[in-house]
Amino acid sequence: MKLYRDDHGIPHLRAGSVLDLAWLQGRVTATDRGRQITVERLRSEGRLASVAGAAEVGWDRFARRARLDDTAQRSFATLDISTQRWLEAYTDGVRAGGIEWHPWSSLGVFQVQHILFGTFGNKMWRAHVERTLGPHALSWFAIEGPGGSGSNAWTVPGQIAGDPHRLLELPGVYQQIRLACPDFDVAGLTFPGVPGVQHFGHAGSVAWAITNAMADYQDLYIEELREAGGVLQARGATGWEPVATHQETIVVRDDDPVVVDVIETARGPVIDGNLSLRTPARSAFDLGFDALLPLLHASTVDDVADALSRWAEPVNSVLTADSTGRALQLTVGRVPERDDRNRLVPVPAWEPRHDWKPDWAPMFRAEITTAVNANDRRPDTAPYGVDFAPPARARRIRELLDLGVPHERIHMDTALPAGSADAGRRMARQAARARAVCERPELRPLFEPSGHDPLFAPWTDPRARIGIALDGVLAGLGLDLDPVLAEPLPDTPWGDRHLLYPLQLPGLNAVVPQIPLGGSAGCVLNTSSVPGVSDLCWRGPVARYVWDLADRGRSRWVVPFGASDDPASPHFLDQLPLWASGELAPLVTDWELLTEEPVIVFAEKLPGLGELTMIRLDPAAHAPVVHSWVIKERNRFWGMGEHTVADVEEIYGFVDGLDSHHAYLLLLDGGPIGVFQTYEPSQDPVGECYDVLPGDFGLHLLLDATGRELPHLTSAVFPALLRHLFAEPERRRIIAEPDIRNERMISRLRREGFTLGPEIDLGHKKAQLTFLERDRFEGAAA
Repeated sequence: MKLYRDDHGIPHLRAGSVLDLAWLQGRVTATDRGRQITVERLRSEGRLASVAGAAEVGWDRFARRARLDDTAQRSFATLDISTQRWLEAYTDGVRAGGIEWHPWSSLGVFQVQHILFGTFGNKMWRAHVERTLGPHALSWFAIEGPGGSGSNAWTVPGQIAGDPHRLLELPGVYQQIRLACPDFDVAGLTFPGVPGVQHFGHAGSVAWAITNAMADYQDLYIEELREAGGVLQARGATGWEPVATHQETIVVRDDDPVVVDVIETARGPVIDGNLSLRTPARSAFDLGFDALLPLLHASTVDDVADALSRWAEPVNSVLTADSTGRALQLTVGRVPERDDRNRLVPVPAWEPRHDWKPDWAPMFRAEITTAVNANDRRPDTAPYGVDFAPPARARRIRELLDLGVPHERIHMDTALPAGSADAGRRMARQAARARAVCERPELRPLFEPSGHDPLFAPWTDPRARIGIALDGVLAGLGLDLDPVLAEPLPDTPWGDRHLLYPLQLPGLNAVVPQIPLGGSAGCVLNTSSVPGVSDLCWRGPVARYVWDLADRGRSRWVVPFGASDDPASPHFLDQLPLWASGELAPLVTDWELLTEEPVIVFAEKLPGLGELTMIRLDPAAHAPVVHSWVIKERNRFWGMGEHTVADVEEIYGFVDGLDSHHAYLLLLDGGPIGVFQTYEPSQDPVGECYDVLPGDFGLHLLLDATGRELPHLTSAVFPALLRHLFAEPERRRIIAEPDIRNERMISRLRREGFTLGPEIDLGHKKAQLTFLERDRFEGAAA
């Protein structure tokens, strides 16, 4: 396995197999985004308040009620065995980086990114509008709401380009990565914590990109609940039904715990008041992860389409093109067939017409040459949704493509430059109009409390919704406020107020430069703010890319911040200047132009000594130092005292080619201190000398820190390595077989809890077989 990085610290990974590559991706993610994926895992489990305090109770309560972690676990259990093993390999890599992770954690993290990305928040809002203003007012707000993305993607012969829009989070929501093994070589953007490349990728002969299809695939049901005979029931389409219910406790740092009632009806979990949420993922316990491995293996547009036929949610518009010149427009995901009113507001659970039909809606597929996707209403999206982005963005991109404008300039196209005082006055006028509309008596009922959890305020806050849909509200009221606005308009450039304002990871508190931004929600440069609420920008392009099909080396990309989530890293914010100016970094495809970096397999702080790390032993690079150790008299029991440097390199080259045996170099604060080897006893001569049990795992250890004052080194290193080995739950017993003359090592093993087995003859040595049971080790550690 090899890790390379370009000048921006973007990881390029190579491995000999798909599973080794998944392990390596997990390990590198733990290094580059360990803080971030820990927070996202805790979010998925509804446990973030335990480390971040009371401010996160609202999210934790929702995660518990929505049963995100349960959905992740049950969806993992339904996956193809190949996908499960792939996720398990990724999990092992994350754990090797010292991060707590489960095989289903990736599915939980994926839900965290998308559960609020759908439409149910808009249904809460529409119900509030209908209740307070009347059904006629729904059309006033018929525009992409707070959950919308403002994303763009387009394809012309030989190229795909675009810029996904989401909340601007620090660290960023996407991680740039390249994954190469004998089966594929894919560069693209992934969600940290999720293996593979999901939404935007270039596999050499084929590339793909997505935008939100604006589909409606989440339903809210109004539940009528009652207790009967001590059992909670819900009124369904055929009468009263039993309801699953239990309580969970949210641990809150520096505060009292919070008890949550978790209730689930036949429709889905009750997430707020008496509203249950039904989603394709929860209904089928399928998050679409069986699409991800086939997508990595894709080499044609048909392969991409076949892989994404397994996609579940969110429902996406896909553009894919390959080197033969073919291109496809796809809609992928699952949209339920049901009554039209389900698409607008919460509906009564007891009315049969609102139930889902057995089959999903058929998805769209068409051959294309040139296409533009901008969350707009098109033949490939119209059947699936209700609210779409206005058509101006898509129309403008088509105009610019027809004029031959470079992709980077299309990304940055706006009528509201950051330095323009005229743009500043225009947006100030829009904000003043929004504030004035909010004071209109006709809208006063809209400001009555909605009764929803504060977590849903981005969807249910009237000031934000009016600011977003201002023109529609003005038209609906028949108002033209410009002649009566009394507020003087500031004569300041738009960028002085329209500043980058990313939402930071809890506890991060990083200093981010003030970046003036051009653009607005109506431009291709969609840097959204909410007129009348704030001019700050916390939603915008979370990546930009240009995929070149003729020569992947001409492709380029950028993210808003950097490859690392560590503020001390030079790659924490190093892409921000490029992103702000509209420049893209090259996608480096030549391995010779990248810098190789050791892969740290394991790391642990040893009190009083320093940081112990473990990297794969490189036969060529490390043979000289290993040779200098093994020829010493004190290390004679390693059995290599007469070997040359070339002999050592050859032996470890052979070990490096085995799947069952592995060799590692141990370092303390970066300096080499020994060799650690592991093996599967069933695949080793030692396995012929005793009855191998499932979960047996072997080790060899040589420590040599000559010239360094490191007291009690072995006493510190040995337990750390055992903790590392037993971190894999399937390992039940550790095996060691030192030379019977090596009394020092046998004594050490006994002190660590090993019990003596029989003496065995391995041909090249007579050995003392020793065993350490997991229970004995964990009992001693406790």
